[in-house]
Amino acid sequence: MLRCTRRALVVSVAASLGLPAWAQSSLQGKLIRIVVPFTPGGGNDVFARQMAKSLGQLRNQSVVVENKPGAGGNLGTEYVVRSAPDGATLLLGHSGTVSINPALYSQLKYDTQKDLVPVAMFASSALLLVVPASSPIKTVADLVAAAKSNPGKINFASSGSGTGGHLTGEMFGQRSGVKLSHIPYKGTAPALTDLAGEQVQLMFSVIPPALALVKSGRLRAVAVTGSKRWPSLPDVPTVAESGVQGLGGFESTLTYGILAPRGTPDAVVTELSGQMLKIAATEEFQSRLGVEGAVPLLGGSADYAALIRRESAQWAEIIKVSGATVE
Repeated sequence: MLRCTRRALVVSVAASLGLPAWAQSSLQGKLIRIVVPFTPGGGNDVFARQMAKSLGQLRNQSVVVENKPGAGGNLGTEYVVRSAPDGATLLLGHSGTVSINPALYSQLKYDTQKDLVPVAMFASSALLLVVPASSPIKTVADLVAAAKSNPGKINFASSGSGTGGHLTGEMFGQRSGVKLSHIPYKGTAPALTDLAGEQVQLMFSVIPPALALVKSGRLRAVAVTGSKRWPSLPDVPTVAESGVQGLGGFESTLTYGILAPRGTPDAVVTELSGQMLKIAATEEFQSRLGVEGAVPLLGGSADYAALIRRESAQWAEIIKVSGATVE
């Protein structure tokens, strides 16, 4: 009788959460790890830690973050791919590692679309096109005109070859029909420092550090690369709003989500997806996104898989045409 009572209790609790009883019990007692394939401190790490904290509270279970940086995020990603497919080891997915790297690195030992199962997506971040405050470039049209008048002489900084900022610059040039020269740096901070010092002419930067320099008057925000204006910069248009030929519908964003190793049971994926989306819909989680320059983009496993396919095709074409490489 006691055994039946306990089983009934598990079923009752699982039902109250809208979760399969088998899936709920299959992760009980296990340490859940969210692997971040980058060093601590960046947006990826912040999002993972917020998700881990909230998921642990929701499940009344230990959920931790493990940073496994290296090779542009590939080492941590491969670690998750090779992990047991039981839902206890998860990956903090980012457009760079999931959608861009497969086209950049020819020697990857895994296929992100075949060897990982999307669980849920929860955020998207645009980039900010910034120039020195003293620059004569005040609009996207100004930039295109200057680049056409000086082919290859307008340079743009990025935090490194193959990064979102680099490839967004390549996309901008391909779509607008201009030639921009890429200057890679080892990180966002030194690139923005040289931009503010007028050593380079523009940059497609992640928003938080660039926004600080815009507010201090050292940089000018020209446009955002998302489909909508940024809430903190309502007067700054999107690139697509510029009216420049070829840039209609322009959108470059980096997306974030959680993935699991191939073979993870569907019931486990469904369980975790529902819980993570519940967390991502909270005001607390979304406030954390805003601080890191992101906005909510909520979707389940199928939604995230479709997004990864679209992103992968888009970035593969940009990389092919530009010849971008990191090897």
